[in-house]
Amino acid sequence: MSTSPPPGPDEPPSDVPVPRALLTAARTGLRDLGAALTLPTGSGRVPLAGAPRAWQRALPYVVAFGFVAVLLPVTITVLTGDYRVPGALAGALAVAQTVPLLLALKRPLHAWWIIFAAQVVGAFTVLATDPATAPHSWPWTPMTIVGYLLLMVLLGVRESRRTLLAVWLATGAAGLLFELISQERSDGGHVLLFVLSGVVLVVTTALRERGDAQRRLVEQETISEAERAQRTLLEERTRIARELHDVVAHHMSVITVQADSAPYRIEGLPPAAREEFTTIAASARESLTEMRRLLAVLRSEDAQGERAPQPGLDKLQQLVETTVRAGVPAELSLAADLSGVPQAVDLSGYRIVQEALSNVVRHAPGAATRVSVSVSSDDEQLTVLVVNGPATTPGSALETTGTGHGLVGMRERVRLTGGSLDVGPLPDGGFRVAARLPLRTKGTAP
Repeated sequence: MSTSPPPGPDEPPSDVPVPRALLTAARTGLRDLGAALTLPTGSGRVPLAGAPRAWQRALPYVVAFGFVAVLLPVTITVLTGDYRVPGALAGALAVAQTVPLLLALKRPLHAWWIIFAAQVVGAFTVLATDPATAPHSWPWTPMTIVGYLLLMVLLGVRESRRTLLAVWLATGAAGLLFELISQERSDGGHVLLFVLSGVVLVVTTALRERGDAQRRLVEQETISEAERAQRTLLEERTRIARELHDVVAHHMSVITVQADSAPYRIEGLPPAAREEFTTIAASARESLTEMRRLLAVLRSEDAQGERAPQPGLDKLQQLVETTVRAGVPAELSLAADLSGVPQAVDLSGYRIVQEALSNVVRHAPGAATRVSVSVSSDDEQLTVLVVNGPATTPGSALETTGTGHGLVGMRERVRLTGGSLDVGPLPDGGFRVAARLPLRTKGTAP
């Protein structure tokens, strides 16, 4: 039995009607084109130069060349045939009124000066050569109106409001001047051009300013997101610093006690050694005092519970039992004796497991979770592994978005101890957190 090949990436699915697919593609193309049209264009840059697609970047050239290729011969033919303008003069006027549209891609205001002057000269030329009884449009010919509107589009996406207002008023003033010169010849074409050019300028300016506003909003959101991430990082570092106070204070207290008791425990110490131990004890006490002052600065306004003893890996069983009561079937595996783990690693390991289980409760409620803590065979490294499966009920997560506070805290605690962290999703929809914390620094004896 033969099977038909699957549709390519650019082909509509077989179950979607072709007209609907074409309409969707056209709508997407117009939306992308509108977004690209509002991209900022610096001086000397062609509109859509920053567009993501090649055909969008080439579109201004195609449109400009197409208008020039059509308007140039038509203008010459109409000026010589209908308005009785001499051939050489008609060719010069046609070139001056159409070819600068190519210049308008990069310098629209310069092109406007040339085209506007050529249209004014052409209006005077037609007034002098065309019989007054001829029913021809004046002062602007149909070709000049079409080309002028394209020029307004290029001006609207590039120039300031003040410049556009001056161009629009100059267009109306020129038409009013010719209306006063010969009311019999005027057929209202100058009013039509004045109104249409104003509409085109308003629309293009609105599109450009809307694009500018959207870009500023995106930039502001990006800045806010960066500031939020930085604030989260600083909060986590401050929290870790507060928690490590107990660890450092314990060691400093031990140093103070040992330095104070050394002269009584060791017989026959010379006076210089006794003085040295006294100096060590005094320095340790001063360090403890300064540390308490620093902790007072770091402590948050809501300091409830911060003065309690910091937990360690020996509290993991209680943590897992609390998680089970929250509705997450979790199990704990301790593969080694953790009594000799340094205090900083002990606290960091506990907090990593705590953050990982909190993420499971928030983002994958009911998911089977396994917590494993082990020590490498050479007693050099502590490995903390938390693996959870997918949520038991799709879409049942208590939180679908978060601040990333937990992962930030894990990374900072691993960075504190000089370890490594590996986090990421699993193929079955679960999540894995693996932290490796060194038990001692290089050069430290077991």
